[in-house]
Amino acid sequence: MTTPSWVKDAIFYQIFPDRFAKSNKLPDIGFEAWDSAPTHHGFKGGDLYGVIEKLDYLQDLGINAIYFNPVFASASNHRYHTYDYYNADPLLGGNEALKKLLKAAHKRDMRVVLDGVFNHASRGFWQFHHVLETGAASPYKDWFHFDEERLTRGKHWGAYPSPHEEKLLQHEDSLTAIGYRAWWNLPALPKFNTNTPAVREFLFDVAEHWVKFGIDGWRLDVPGEIDDDEFWRAFRRRVRVINPDAYIVGEIWHEAQRWLQGDQFDAVMNYLFTAAALNFFANSHLNMSIINHAGGLKDRIHPMNAHSFANEVDRILNLYPQDITFAQLNLLDSHDMPRFLSCASGDKNSLKLAWLFLFTMPGAPCLYYGDEIGLDGGHDPDCRKAFPWDESKWDHDLLNYAKTCIALRKERPALRRGEYKRLYAEGDVMAFSRSYKDEMLIMAFNTAKEERIINLPVEKKPKILFGSPKMAGSQIAIPPRSGVVLK
Repeated sequence: MTTPSWVKDAIFYQIFPDRFAKSNKLPDIGFEAWDSAPTHHGFKGGDLYGVIEKLDYLQDLGINAIYFNPVFASASNHRYHTYDYYNADPLLGGNEALKKLLKAAHKRDMRVVLDGVFNHASRGFWQFHHVLETGAASPYKDWFHFDEERLTRGKHWGAYPSPHEEKLLQHEDSLTAIGYRAWWNLPALPKFNTNTPAVREFLFDVAEHWVKFGIDGWRLDVPGEIDDDEFWRAFRRRVRVINPDAYIVGEIWHEAQRWLQGDQFDAVMNYLFTAAALNFFANSHLNMSIINHAGGLKDRIHPMNAHSFANEVDRILNLYPQDITFAQLNLLDSHDMPRFLSCASGDKNSLKLAWLFLFTMPGAPCLYYGDEIGLDGGHDPDCRKAFPWDESKWDHDLLNYAKTCIALRKERPALRRGEYKRLYAEGDVMAFSRSYKDEMLIMAFNTAKEERIINLPVEKKPKILFGSPKMAGSQIAIPPRSGVVLK
C-alpha cells in the first residue's frame, strides 16, 4: 500500500475554471458579466491563462496543490459534460494553456490534479453522436447502454427528449424512457458501458495521456457509479506505471472502505469530515434551509456537542489504514454544496474554528476558491460565483486568518505527520494533540459564546503558538468562539 508522500505536505485549492480568473489572452465572445449572479448555463469566461496570472496570489496564500474541476472540452460551464477527453476546452485556452499552466505551477513546486469524468460522457461525445446518426450499424453501439428498438429505428430516436419523454423520465429508467442509460436519468449525460473492452481501453488511455502530459493526479467524479473494482484496480496500475507519485482521489460521500484497500484509490473527498466540522463549529448557527440543499450531506447535519464531535472524529480517523487517513482530501465545502459560510449563517467565527481544525488534522486540507476572502453562496449555481478580484470586496480579516492557519501547518511537521490523540471533549470544548518525533502540539477549540477554562494533561506551562488564551500552569482559559494552538 502506497500513497504519494507529497500529499501529506499538500495544501490544496479547488478551482472552478470558469469562475476563478479571466485573462485578456482570449477574446470575449459573449460571456456573462464577471460580477453578475452566476447562472446554471451561463459562462463567465474564466480561463487557464487567468489561473497562471494568479499563481503568485495562490503561492502567497500558501497553496502548493491545485484541484481543478473539469477542464476538457464541454458544452457546460462546469464541464462535467465532456465531449473531447483529449483537449482542454478552447474557452479555457486549450492544450497550450494547460501546458503553460503545468509548467508555471511546477516551477513553483505546485502540484496539479485534474477532474476525471469517466462514468459518463455527453451527447456531444463523438462515439455517442455516431450511434445517434447510424443506429445499430455504428461500431460504437456497445460503448453505451442502448435500447435495441431505438437502435434499429423501431422507436423514436434522439438525445433531446420530447415533452412526453421528459415526463416518462420522472417515473422510469432512462433506458426505457429515452432509449439509453443516462446518469441520474439526465439525457445530457449518457453512461459509458465500461464492460466493453474498447471503452475501458479508451478511458485508461485518457488517464495515461494526461499523466504523461504532466498532471500530478486524478480526482475521480462519481467513481462508485462504475461498480467494478477491477476497473479501478487497472486504472490505478496504469496510471502508477507512468507516475508512481500520482494522487488518485475519489468522490465518495460516505464511508469508502471498498475503494481504500490500497489497490484502487489513495483517498476520497472527506465529506464525513465536512459534516462533522459543520455540526460542531457552526452548531447553533447552522442554517438548515440552506443545508437542505447540501446533497449527500443534508441528512448528516445537526448540532453536536464536543463529546459527540470527538467521538465522530475518532471514528473517521479509524476507518482506514493510517497511510490513507493521512492522504484524505479534507474539505469544508465544494462546488457540490452550499459554501460553509452560508451553511453557518454567515458566522465568521464558525469558519475560523473550522479552518483551524482543517489545518491541524491528519489529511490534506483543501480550500474551495474564494472561501478565504469571504465568498458565500447557497446551492448551485450560487456556490459557483466568480471570484471578486477587487480587493475592496475581500474580507481581509478572514484572508489573514486563513494565511496564518496555512503557515502554521507548513511550519510544523507534527501537523502534517503527527499522531493524533484526543485530550478533552466536554460541553463546548474539544482538545487534541499531534505528536511527531520530539514535538507535541495541542489544539483546543471553544465553540461557546463565553470563555471556557479547562485543565490539560501537561507537565509544564505550554507556549502559545496561535490564539490568545490565558495560561496558569496546566489550566487554560480559551476565549469565546475561538481556537488555540500550544506547544
